[in-house]
Amino acid sequence: MSKITYTQNESNIAMIQDFYNALTKGDGECVTKHLASDLEWWFHGPPQCQHMRRVLTGESATPEFQFEPRSIMTLDEDRVIAEGWEGTHSYWVHVWTLKGGLITQFREYFNTWLTVKDLRPHKSGWKIRPVNQKETLWQSQMFGRSGTRSMPGLVLAI
Repeated sequence: MSKITYTQNESNIAMIQDFYNALTKGDGECVTKHLASDLEWWFHGPPQCQHMRRVLTGESATPEFQFEPRSIMTLDEDRVIAEGWEGTHSYWVHVWTLKGGLITQFREYFNTWLTVKDLRPHKSGWKIRPVNQKETLWQSQMFGRSGTRSMPGLVLAI
């Protein structure tokens, strides 16, 4: 049997998939092994929707909400984005930053449309351009979700 070799991006996606699988199974030890001890956390959404925080801090012993990603992709060499929804009222986006094989930053957007823009300087230095001309790396997609209620929109600049 040959050994599978992953690129950094594939390895990061596999790690995030493993993280979600561990959450689904209630495998706290596996979840914890992926997290840096000084995990930086950001949340945007209704306060009652902080389901991930409650599980990861031990406030809730079992997940009260099932995070089943509909898509997972890389934004760049250090960031992975996952998106999912449950029913018609729960839409979420997770942006994970990974360093040294650990999740070091987690941004959660609940019931919020998200656009991720790359605002980093180009190799030739900073160029003054309107924000709408910067590269869009990712936008919320709710395939087959016509008629959903409106949600606030945010731009995440990286």
